[in-house]
Amino acid sequence: MAYVVAVKPSARRTSATVGRWVRDHGSRRTFASKALAREWARAASAPRGRVWVQDAVPNDSSDADGYLVGRRRPRRRTARGGTSVSPTRQQARLDGR
Repeated sequence: MAYVVAVKPSARRTSATVGRWVRDHGSRRTFASKALAREWARAASAPRGRVWVQDAVPNDSSDADGYLVGRRRPRRRTARGGTSVSPTRQQARLDGR
């Protein structure tokens, strides 16, 4: 049974591989199975971002069985001395602790 994946803009922005595929072939891709769609998503993920297949909800009106979506990982900031700063530790506490 075929598994149709619609590529969402978040996946195109996250993965250059996905962006090129959409440019060359369009925003839908048909796979022989969901497992093969997920394998393509894993292969298209990059160190700075991940793409994955999310099943369409049962009442979805499109012909897609799933959606390829993506999310970028935030860049780590570097302090002036060249040390890495965690995004959660960028602000100093007001009480000096």
